[in-house]
Amino acid sequence: MDAKDFRRYGHQLIDWLADYHESLPSRPVEAVTAPGEVRAMLPASPPLEAQPFEAVIADLDRIIVPGLSLWQHPRFFGYFPANAEPAGILGDLVSTGLGVLGLSWQSSPALTELEEVVTDWVRQMVGLSEAWSGVIQDTASTSTLVALISARERASGHAQTRGGLQAGGRSLIVYVCAQSHSSVDKAALLAGFGRDNIRLVPFDSAYAMRADALAEMIEADIAAGLLPCAIVATTGTTATTAIDPVDEIARIARRHDIWLHVDAAMAGSAMILPECRGMWDGIEDADSLVINAHKWLGAPFDCSLYYVRDAQHLIRVMSTNPSFLQSSVDGTVKNLRDWGIPLGRRFRALKLWFMIRERGVEGLQARLRRDMANAAAFAAQVSGTLHWRVVAPVVLQTVCIRHEPPGLVGEALDAHTKAWAEAVNRSGAAYLTPATLDGRWMVRVSIGALSTEAADIAEAWRAIRQAAETVRLPEMAAGG
Repeated sequence: MDAKDFRRYGHQLIDWLADYHESLPSRPVEAVTAPGEVRAMLPASPPLEAQPFEAVIADLDRIIVPGLSLWQHPRFFGYFPANAEPAGILGDLVSTGLGVLGLSWQSSPALTELEEVVTDWVRQMVGLSEAWSGVIQDTASTSTLVALISARERASGHAQTRGGLQAGGRSLIVYVCAQSHSSVDKAALLAGFGRDNIRLVPFDSAYAMRADALAEMIEADIAAGLLPCAIVATTGTTATTAIDPVDEIARIARRHDIWLHVDAAMAGSAMILPECRGMWDGIEDADSLVINAHKWLGAPFDCSLYYVRDAQHLIRVMSTNPSFLQSSVDGTVKNLRDWGIPLGRRFRALKLWFMIRERGVEGLQARLRRDMANAAAFAAQVSGTLHWRVVAPVVLQTVCIRHEPPGLVGEALDAHTKAWAEAVNRSGAAYLTPATLDGRWMVRVSIGALSTEAADIAEAWRAIRQAAETVRLPEMAAGG
């Protein structure tokens, strides 16, 4: 493909993407594809000869889009918001088109320095002090892994420079809320702590970590000769967006010199709203935190912002310095390869830079306030409807609901809940994700797509009620 063809097909694909986004409201939200159906439409072997690029673009419509669940759809209420602001899409396009890598500052100076700037912009936007330094990772999963490795090395006196965890010594313990994301457990396992050394801290009626229970567990482990190493608090849990009491947890962490990492992957975006910052009171006493700019904030995936208070400790844990990457300016610049796991780094800062400049802080704030207001209004509507219940506090933009017909309890109620949620998804009218809470199934309505307005929520609510009223389960049919 020469420059002329690149320009022609590039324009064509931008038009295609613009048409795709404009057409989203008329498309079904969930893919109706059967397992293996997409693969069956693709050749088993690569083409030996070049094919017209027009055929590649045509296959996007014929094969790819029908096999997608549409995360940018205004009635996508599943999982969490995973937005792709158009300006961010263009930033990602430029990043890919430039094709530069951040192996070191010298390998692409603008890549490093723009990342320094935009992470500091977001620091200011969410009200963090100048004590914090940021870096862009791919996901919260990676950020949490980096945090737990850093905690491990501080608690062990940098065991990696000696015999590592194989050298023995006291077992290191990690504390997480039972409502924490599964990536926290995974990070603890990958960091070498072992499942036996992960403590699940009980939660309260609002599904937030109980600080009193945490303190008791830490005291018991110390008495048993174990070494408390890290606490992971969550600001905006996945199931219900519950808010752990960071200030109380931070006091416990400081008392025992335990690393505190705050997973604010979801709710961190809300901290651009001054009225929400009370949700993470005590954050200045944490050691690290993560905010996923690719969720509610709007940067295209992947763009996870990891902040630390002790950057030198992170560098000591993560640094590598092969001779082929050394330069005369290393003592005066940041080499962001030493701020995370991968050596090679994409130019992720571009999409965040494009988005913040094009939207402005006020524009981003207005959209988040809209979503929170819509969530509150929807929760009130559900609560005011006979046999419907909001089963968890609505603190941000996620509303957890359950239809509870008279006489339907236990496993039969669970089956009913999953059945009507599946019926809504199959209909294409909206997309929802069920989850368990207190041992019973409920359905999460996570509001936050870029184009979601009150009318879209009203349409989803109509589809939800219709599905719940018409779905017929064997248990119910047998009883009636």
